[in-house]
Amino acid sequence: MSSEQGVSVGSGWAETGGLPVDPDAETRPGRRRPRRGDVALVVAVGCGGVVGALARQLVEVAVPAPAGHFPWATFAINTSGSALLGFLLVMVVEQFPRGRLARPVLGTGVLGAYTTFSTFCVEAAQLLRGGYVAMAALYLGASLLAGLAAAAVGLAAARVVIRAERWLAEELS
Repeated sequence: MSSEQGVSVGSGWAETGGLPVDPDAETRPGRRRPRRGDVALVVAVGCGGVVGALARQLVEVAVPAPAGHFPWATFAINTSGSALLGFLLVMVVEQFPRGRLARPVLGTGVLGAYTTFSTFCVEAAQLLRGGYVAMAALYLGASLLAGLAAAAVGLAAARVVIRAERWLAEELS
């Protein structure tokens, strides 16, 4: 089932090939959408962004990339951010569906500011301009593959956590 814009509708995992449906992308009657001027949401995302940007800066400073070398800091940031976003999406959809600010604060705020597509593009362009074509190709390909793999690991890890929590709750009751 899909809306006119091609966005998946419904909360069933089967409809999306086992992937969680982002609650903000889902359309259904009666779903509350953020209002214009939702100050709490804007402030919460901004605060999350401060945390994510500081974390990224700490990693970038700790692991500098000299010209012509593989940009390990950005690679690690974007790969770990992909894993965390996969984990977060499953947890928010499955465990905390009513947490109105959880996904915007953690996903958009923290992880949106932590991960960096712009730095990734600038570093790849600098490698190309510097004549390091093989390094640029390696960086681009490895980043794409690692990001996809990390997101899959994050999704799977969240499902393991949820199953373990449910099993533990049954055992204790």
